[in-house]
Amino acid sequence: MSAPNAFFSETILLLGGAVVAAPIFKKLGLGTVLGYLAAGIVIGPVFHGITDGEQILAVAELGVVFLLFIIGLELKPSRLWQMRRDIFGLGTAQVVVTGLALTALAWFSEVLDWRGSIVAGFGLALSSTAFAMQILEGDADVNTRYGQRSFSMLLFQDLAIVPLLALITVLDGGGKGNHAPLADFAVAVGAVAAMVVAGRYLLTPLFQVIARTGAREAMIAAALFVVMGSASLMQLAGLSMAMGAFLSGVMLAESSYRHELEADIEPFRGVLLAIFFIAVGLSLQLDVLADNALFVILTVPIVMAVKAIIIYGLCRISGSPHDDAIRIAFLLPQGGEFGFVLFTAADVTGLMSTSTASLLVAIVTLSMALTPIGAALSKRLLSGDEHEELDEDFEGAGADVLMVGFSRFGQIAAQILLAGGRSVTVIEFSADRIRQASSFGFRIYFGDGTRKDVLRSAGIDRAKIVLVCTQKKEVTDKVVELVQADYPHTRLYVRSYDRIHSIELRNKGVDYELRETLESGLLFGRRTLEALGVSEVDAYEIGEDIRKRDEARLVLQVSEGLQAGRDMLFSHPVRPEPLVKPKRAADPFEDDPLAGTVDATAEA
Repeated sequence: MSAPNAFFSETILLLGGAVVAAPIFKKLGLGTVLGYLAAGIVIGPVFHGITDGEQILAVAELGVVFLLFIIGLELKPSRLWQMRRDIFGLGTAQVVVTGLALTALAWFSEVLDWRGSIVAGFGLALSSTAFAMQILEGDADVNTRYGQRSFSMLLFQDLAIVPLLALITVLDGGGKGNHAPLADFAVAVGAVAAMVVAGRYLLTPLFQVIARTGAREAMIAAALFVVMGSASLMQLAGLSMAMGAFLSGVMLAESSYRHELEADIEPFRGVLLAIFFIAVGLSLQLDVLADNALFVILTVPIVMAVKAIIIYGLCRISGSPHDDAIRIAFLLPQGGEFGFVLFTAADVTGLMSTSTASLLVAIVTLSMALTPIGAALSKRLLSGDEHEELDEDFEGAGADVLMVGFSRFGQIAAQILLAGGRSVTVIEFSADRIRQASSFGFRIYFGDGTRKDVLRSAGIDRAKIVLVCTQKKEVTDKVVELVQADYPHTRLYVRSYDRIHSIELRNKGVDYELRETLESGLLFGRRTLEALGVSEVDAYEIGEDIRKRDEARLVLQVSEGLQAGRDMLFSHPVRPEPLVKPKRAADPFEDDPLAGTVDATAEA
């Protein structure tokens, strides 16, 4: 078969494998990554439909490049600076400690000498950016605290490839060339500096010029050119292609073209990343696994367990809660793509034999295949008692209205304000609610509204009105007391829990309070009257009368106590006995002292 036809048929096989495997494994709850791996194993090592898996893997690595570019678009330079401790602190500790531990294991196995053991140990210490980030994206956990710490470690590993490659040169005694590690390091630093300068002064003007032409295809071509060009520049400097794409993404994170670039790159990223995982399956050497089955069966879980234990310990020492440390440990125990690079370089320089390098590549590949399963099993080890937290990033916060809590009540109120042309800053303490709201385009900041520093960071000094829309009465009271104590001139509009809470809030002097169910209960009653034959006008007047009576009762109850205003209620004299004797006496202070059926608006 001619080369063009072979390329065409191989492309069909790859795309067909992705189309078939992804939905099946997604339906089974195993994740698409494992499906792509399985498709690659079936197409390549099993049926030999494609034999040049390494060549396809080299092309498909563009998927990882595009993935890092999109991640960079989401990280502004200021945000990256905030992550510096995790990148250079936790990241350095993970590579060094894990590398030394795995070096010792390799040395004691007596398969390699001390030089080869160092290369194997530090090569296996690196994790797979593609696998980890795909799992994080699939679970919508990229912006969680544990997701950000995981990414910080992966980012440092990308940086560590330069000194590790230089280490191979040192261990080989300088090799046959005249490469100097310090010169290589200087070239890498210079390339990064050139990328930063180009991104700051050239990229945005470039896209501005192209945007003025109105040529949509030119914008797509420019996006691909920037990603692939920056990746190639980093590769020439000895860094990873993914690092170059990531830096170009960070430089464009504050550009007004960020969302358009992300939309242009996303389709390419998705397809190429799928092909990358399939290519990993294609490159799995089943004969090597078969010939060394016992060694592989023992080595893979040991390597993954050592990495997981060390990562868990380092995360706990650096301040991560138990659940986050477990998630990170089970997300990053596999070998990574850069391990392939190190083992190949060690093979070329003679630090290890070709068969040993192939065996290490097979171990890395198998560990990748087990990662999605391990990430799913990690959920059984979570305590479930810890509150999931996101990083507090209030960049861009500050508006006339500050909303604390994005409950269903707050969501409706926010719609009214946004429709009226007002900007709203929302802080919420539920990570799940933030993820859900973000999927609908809301801009919400993670933070605890009962903390003064969070309110200040969210722009309370500039806010004209603070809306407290939290769901728990005690949390609402804490926020109200904090704002009244430290920001006495700020107007407070508060969602109350029930009638008694409304009275308490009025006694505290809030500017406005409203029970969540009052308006909906009034409307529900009006519609019921209309269904029973009452005219719409009469039903509306009755509803307004109930509203006025309710407000008048509240005014009396604030000054005279809960028993005041009983004569304003519409009630029937008959009080039915319960069919089953209650297990406890009614609490007279739980709500209005009358039966629940008497005052429908009291509980609202």
